[in-house]
Amino acid sequence: MEPQVLEMLQQIGIRSGQTVLDFGCGCGTYTIPAAKIVGEQGRVYALDKDKEALDELTRRAKSAGLKNITRIKTSWKLGIGLADDSVDAVLLFDVFHSFYFPQADDRSNLLGEIYRIMKPSAFISVWPKHMESEAKDEIQSNNFCLESEYSGTLIHDNKDRERGQILNFKKKWQNGMERDGIY
Repeated sequence: MEPQVLEMLQQIGIRSGQTVLDFGCGCGTYTIPAAKIVGEQGRVYALDKDKEALDELTRRAKSAGLKNITRIKTSWKLGIGLADDSVDAVLLFDVFHSFYFPQADDRSNLLGEIYRIMKPSAFISVWPKHMESEAKDEIQSNNFCLESEYSGTLIHDNKDRERGQILNFKKKWQNGMERDGIY
């Protein structure tokens, strides 16, 4: 499965040297391949509320010889805990939905926090599983604009393959214009 995940992550824009946040990383289905792509000059923050999943991720990373993953155990309610404008890409794969964030305000607060930590040229990549019809509009109404889409086979729960769609968004300026990182 990993070669397929590596290819997909590269297609959505993960590159060598980037700083990536894998929000809701679980045991590392996307974290480990992202860490391989960003390499020694990059960093992957693996954030999850499940200590056991993070422990499994740590074992897998150590086994793969990866030293560029920083685990973050959090409930996220107090924020993500990363500096403003510090991340090149955020992966929100199968976590942006009403099971984890029951209220629209919860999802909006999450998007606000993600906006805060994203560099001006960064992107957020969302697999809106369970919320396909509403996610795009909801994300766009929270200061993001759709940049690209990827359709292909995705991995769910570290084992199941299924067809899905990844949506990549960039930040918007306050007046609604796209932000391109040039000041």
